[in-house]
Amino acid sequence: KVAPAADAGIPAITQPDWSRFGAVKSVPMGRISKLSAAHLHKSWLNVPHVTHFDETDITSVEAYRQEMKGRAKDLGFSLTPLVFVMRAVVAALKEFPKFNSAMDDEHENLLQREYYHIGIAVDTPDGLVVPVIRDVDRKGAFELARELGEVSLRAREGKLKTADMQGGCFTISSLGGIGGTNFTPIVNAPEVGILGLTRSKSCLARVNGEIVDQLIQPLAVSYDHRVIDGAYAARFTSYIAFILSDVRNLII
Repeated sequence: KVAPAADAGIPAITQPDWSRFGAVKSVPMGRISKLSAAHLHKSWLNVPHVTHFDETDITSVEAYRQEMKGRAKDLGFSLTPLVFVMRAVVAALKEFPKFNSAMDDEHENLLQREYYHIGIAVDTPDGLVVPVIRDVDRKGAFELARELGEVSLRAREGKLKTADMQGGCFTISSLGGIGGTNFTPIVNAPEVGILGLTRSKSCLARVNGEIVDQLIQPLAVSYDHRVIDGAYAARFTSYIAFILSDVRNLII
């Protein structure tokens, strides 16, 4: 259970008698929703959050995805944009390893991971869950797409095991299929960073003197300011943007 807010020195918010103002019914929270609420509350109280925003031109990556998604469909899975974002995040974690670390319990050392397991926030009928895709750096786009589809289906069917949601290094939360222009995701502690994605948008831009149509993807990286400073976060986010700006960068 979540410790009462007053235990953290924060005045508790109490509920009035809402029935004084109209009809009210009590709807029990599901098990997953209660677990998520407790974890997010703990993270928010313990982690000094900062969010850095950026955007990137994914025109090249999207064109490649459109070329390959038919082949993926023939093989029985969907090739979503999230697959390429996962690859870009791993490239950035390798370049900026503080984002792949965790602070020890004594707050004296960083525990730097040498593997790349990425948590993917999945919206299910019972609430938000974050299954972990392991060893993303060792898998190709089609392998990741197949695994992402399988784990997302298990999540929505309530068939995930506890082990499926453990060991994550960094989390991606994508709301692109729903909408929005940007948001500030909460760090999935003890991880130190999370990437939030919203819907991409088509924009006209001047490039080398010519007006071109670009597909722009907003990026929002929230981070634990005890471990990550602003300049480091800006460079990390900029590197993700760089990787996603040209499909050839995904092989770097």
